[in-house]
Amino acid sequence: MTRGADLILTGGKIVTVDPQFRLAEALAVTDGRISAVGKAAEVLENADQWTKVVDLEGRTVVPGLIDGHAHLDREGLKGVFPSLGPTRSIADVQVALAHLVECTPVGEWIVTMPLGDPPAYRNVEALFSDGRLPNRHDLDAVAPDHPVYIRAIWGYWRHSTPLISIANTKALQAAGIDASTASPAPEVTIERDEEGFPTGVFREETLMPIVELAFFREATGFAPETRAKTLPTSVAAYHRYGTTSVFEGHGAASELIQAYRSAHASGELKIRTTLAISPNWKSVPDTNIPLFVEAWCGWLSGAGIGDDFLRIAGLFADIDPSPSNAVRASAYPRTGWAGFNYDTALSRERAIELLTACARQRIQVIAIWPNMLELFYEVHKSVPLTGLRWVFSHISLLNAAQVEMIREMGLIVTTHTNRYIYKEGQLLLERVGKSRENEITPLRTLVEAGVPVVLATDNVPVSLFHPFWHVVARRTRTDGTLVAKTQALSREQALRAITSTAALLTWDEDKKGTIEVGKLADLAVLDHDPLTCPEDQLPDIQSVLTVVGGEIVYASMRV
Repeated sequence: MTRGADLILTGGKIVTVDPQFRLAEALAVTDGRISAVGKAAEVLENADQWTKVVDLEGRTVVPGLIDGHAHLDREGLKGVFPSLGPTRSIADVQVALAHLVECTPVGEWIVTMPLGDPPAYRNVEALFSDGRLPNRHDLDAVAPDHPVYIRAIWGYWRHSTPLISIANTKALQAAGIDASTASPAPEVTIERDEEGFPTGVFREETLMPIVELAFFREATGFAPETRAKTLPTSVAAYHRYGTTSVFEGHGAASELIQAYRSAHASGELKIRTTLAISPNWKSVPDTNIPLFVEAWCGWLSGAGIGDDFLRIAGLFADIDPSPSNAVRASAYPRTGWAGFNYDTALSRERAIELLTACARQRIQVIAIWPNMLELFYEVHKSVPLTGLRWVFSHISLLNAAQVEMIREMGLIVTTHTNRYIYKEGQLLLERVGKSRENEITPLRTLVEAGVPVVLATDNVPVSLFHPFWHVVARRTRTDGTLVAKTQALSREQALRAITSTAALLTWDEDKKGTIEVGKLADLAVLDHDPLTCPEDQLPDIQSVLTVVGGEIVYASMRV
């Protein structure tokens, strides 16, 4: 007796995103894979008495979305430390702290989330009706017997400085901070009173916190078991917007890899994850890089090792070590919000050795900074990169010559549109002028050149429909200014950039990214059709049903 399908979705619009971009009425899933796509009547012939049949009621189904640079783990970590709530005065902070004091044993640390309103924590100082921020004395008034630290944000949540954190007297004492303590980095200001003693307020002109890693690493660090425990929360947040796969191209440090392994082993990793390695080069300072790569990194080649839910592949690369990153790296193996190591940078000469060795071993390399493109090309001239799928991330400005270099090398491009179009597009436009406007995140130029373009959230926020909107609308956060409108992608191109094209990142184009028979049943049923809804609705699109490998992992609709 022929077995029926496990799941059938019918009565809607199935956007296959296959090479012909065909539309269908229904699909069937059997044993975690798509078993039929087409007319509703034909697909329903695959049903038996055990098949779950879901009426889509006209909704749109797309392949499960693939985030090209996710930092998924940060979403769950945001709930580890308590929030102070919507504080608008020093008294508000004191009330919130008083509640925490009541439930915390004397002498134990109280560490909170930052001042300000999530998710961006903008305009912190302007929020306080007192005309100043709370200081150590204000915190001491309600928590004299606990070390208290109000941590800074991960600055990329809002892309503006300063980052602000505050410690009370006991926290300063525990960290060994007194009148003689020097700033750990030029970007850090330790605010002081008239007598030169720290007030407890720290200001950082950087987007990656230094203070908590330099002074408060033990109190603010995320324990390995905490990282593992919060991953399912992160996964659930991404599922709500239809994301079923993530690529962590910035690289993962050992503590993050172990967290993913733990969640996977317990069966709680319901999202397909590929982690690139974030190397800690200070641990092998004098190594012969080519021999090291051959002996210890060969398993990273191609699609790497692992299974369809957790794979480790590729290597993150960077140049020009910075003193500030050396301070951050002093907290090793703790990485704070980052999840990646801070000692990834090499000198230019050593980086060339690394990249050349990776090319010869066919190891995928990922880079996010503009200065890496030239190095990629230098390696390409001696060891062709074509077919290796190296990744050039976070693109901001690219001229015609650079686009041609990217095309020639066969690179995959991933974006950071939240920063370089939405938040800073106007700044880039002012910097380069109208004559060079089309160099600002030139996605249409890249696509027309045949370069695979993949969209990414960078966890700011978690929904891929924000970058989808950015690349279609090309409008800025401040006043809606259009930035290089001729570089906008069509909605079909944008959808490919979060599905079929994104599957290329992990060598999975034969497994996922489109709705075709035989492929993994990773699907998202959306509350609005991204191909036809009004443009201003795009960033608000959510999934009402998310399916991974045939399993319903999120549902807000009747099933």
